[in-house]
Amino acid sequence: MTVIVQSDDYTAMLEQAAQFIRSNDHFLVVSHVQPDGDAAGSTYAVAWMLQSLGKTFTLINEGPIPDKFIYMAADRHSVVHYEADPGSVTQRYTRVISVDCADYSRIGSVHKLFAEDVQLLNIDHHATNDRFGSSNLVLEQAAATVEVLYDLCVHMEIPFTHELNVCIYSGLLTDTGGFRYANTTPKVMQIAADMLNRGVKGHELAERLLEKLSYPQISLIKTSLSTLSFAHSNRVAWLSVTLNDVKASGASNEDLDGLVNYPRNIEGVEVGVLFKERGEGIVKVSLRSNGRADVAKVAKSFGGGGHVRAAGCAVQGTPEEAIERVVKEVGLALE
Repeated sequence: MTVIVQSDDYTAMLEQAAQFIRSNDHFLVVSHVQPDGDAAGSTYAVAWMLQSLGKTFTLINEGPIPDKFIYMAADRHSVVHYEADPGSVTQRYTRVISVDCADYSRIGSVHKLFAEDVQLLNIDHHATNDRFGSSNLVLEQAAATVEVLYDLCVHMEIPFTHELNVCIYSGLLTDTGGFRYANTTPKVMQIAADMLNRGVKGHELAERLLEKLSYPQISLIKTSLSTLSFAHSNRVAWLSVTLNDVKASGASNEDLDGLVNYPRNIEGVEVGVLFKERGEGIVKVSLRSNGRADVAKVAKSFGGGGHVRAAGCAVQGTPEEAIERVVKEVGLALE
């Protein structure tokens, strides 16, 4: 086991979270809408943790868990796709664990299942987290929410089963870009090494999550690269994807993962942006920075959030209107 010294405040938060879990039984577990690798990994990690403690629980998300993350369930846990059939869940939950949600709105429509007297444990790592829970376990310095869950497992002396280890490693792998981003701290590498020592096959997970591309993905990459544009002396670059682009390629939402890295990785570009048309006058925006601009502040100005180097938001209007507004705000951030 990797031993990592924690601050007194963080230890107190870990104990509060542990008491929340120990003193209750049935939980609703929810991550943010359109879950990524860390959200999925955290959801399934909590499931394996609760199972080992003999707790009962229900996993629910507003939308579906992308197929490429289902392996973390090991055919034992399923996540209810709430929007697909909202009438399938009639229970109101008094105990909720949210993972990887930077603010309450990221829970999405699942909040309708919360009882009036709900007690919520908010486990997260985003700097913009507004501590919306009745209990909050938030570590802004963490690279991923699974890193916080690793600490909670150590604190609660929860056994590190193989299934749990796979979830933790997967969340770290995706949220650090394959251990390449600036959030890859010595602690992250210590935890990753601990997981490898416990039998996780890191190379297989990297191949599954970072290397493999589907035909719809390749088609969407080809189309989106034709929209590549620059502004602010080529320090800002962006791609845009319309609903028709997604439909023509046969791609799903998860196939858009990683597209924002193409403009960000261009030499001289300080902020890369991806604009994704979602319909009904809504454009989802993903922002990535090399650190010279705080894109979390940019996203927050549009009601979103995230980290200094990676953030997102939704903007009302056409793609053209969203591009004009966001690119202008990014330019101000660079100044």
